[in-house]
Amino acid sequence: MNEAVLAWDGQEKAVNHLVQERGQRAVFCGLTSIVWLHRKIQDAFFLVVGSRTCAHLVQSAAGVMIFAEPRFATAVLSDRDLAGMADCNEELDRVVGQVVARRSDIKTIFLVSSCPSEVIKLDLGNAAERLRRTYAGKINFVDYSGSGIETTFSQGEDSCLQSLVKQLPDAGNEDPSLLVLGTLSDIVEDQFRRLFEGLGIGPVSFFPGRAAGDLPPVGPGTRLLAAQPYVNETVRSLQARGATLLRAPFPYGAEGSQGWFRAAADAWQVPVTRFREVIGAPLERARLAVSQHQSQLTGKRITFLPDSQLELPLARFLNRECGMELVEIGTPLFEQQLMQVEKSLLPETVRLTEGQDLDPQLDRVRRDRPDLTVCGMGIANPLEAEGLRTKWSIELMFTPIQGFEQAGDLAGLFTRPLTREAQLKV
Repeated sequence: MNEAVLAWDGQEKAVNHLVQERGQRAVFCGLTSIVWLHRKIQDAFFLVVGSRTCAHLVQSAAGVMIFAEPRFATAVLSDRDLAGMADCNEELDRVVGQVVARRSDIKTIFLVSSCPSEVIKLDLGNAAERLRRTYAGKINFVDYSGSGIETTFSQGEDSCLQSLVKQLPDAGNEDPSLLVLGTLSDIVEDQFRRLFEGLGIGPVSFFPGRAAGDLPPVGPGTRLLAAQPYVNETVRSLQARGATLLRAPFPYGAEGSQGWFRAAADAWQVPVTRFREVIGAPLERARLAVSQHQSQLTGKRITFLPDSQLELPLARFLNRECGMELVEIGTPLFEQQLMQVEKSLLPETVRLTEGQDLDPQLDRVRRDRPDLTVCGMGIANPLEAEGLRTKWSIELMFTPIQGFEQAGDLAGLFTRPLTREAQLKV
């Protein structure tokens, strides 16, 4: 792909009309994001205030960590709580006391509201303030919403990070700094740091960091580079504090990663020769790794049902780098300032939908019969029973897929369902 296109030259082209759908939805709630947030922020504890259903959801989603002592729990609301017959704050204080007594390594406790706690108007903001005073100097308390009311599961991270923005220190001057926004696995973060260092870009901070106290300063000199496509409200909060968003594709695949780094390089006026010298080798490794999957993916038809907000950048990668034909791309939320670059790189013929009306979408899948449908777990099994191959979208949230070195792994996630189908037919 042309580097100027990937760096985003500001010239928008007329592409694909976006159709909004409103109706029945089938998505996980924001509590699911605790699984990857608690893996990233290693000295934080996530305390959900919710029902037993909330507890079962988080435990099921985090089942892969069953042999490790988790840093999340649920303060279960009973029938008396929901009926307003008990003081929920007393019970919350008791549970927090148990967590503090048991886990001396915890530096921050996130109080996470759920559908039940929000329905009964439990004010976790006041609770967090009260607990900050109680444990002053020892533990920080932050509240945010993990409710599934009118949101999708990836927005839980956005809500969490937005709640931390007000605690970020002010940058003391207007010197440029780069803030990479969105949870990344440690190995990807390390790779990105090395490339930024090679390009001479810095200082660089990652938000969230590996510790809850890693709170980067923000101000007029801060340049934002979104590593995840679902951090809309956090971006707005950082912009309100003076930060500037760099427009770029997301770092999925060889071309997307190239364009992502190019946006930062242009902001720091890195010479083209140096950019090519630093990026050249990892770019070629990524292209080679992706090419090993192209024979299985080229010409295959794919549909994305709205679930995670990763749909547009993943579709761009699969179409432009793997040769897949895009039938329909559904996304729970289309955020103009984060997605306009990705949208401009998609073919004009693809159907784009924002939101969800489940039955008509499933009717279109059955009519189109794509080779692969990316969707939530609850939809996947019924489609598989009808002979349609599927890919769980939530798996893409738990797997390192960003950057040059992960490009081949990302392509491989989409070849596996097709390979499995071929093996079953033998």
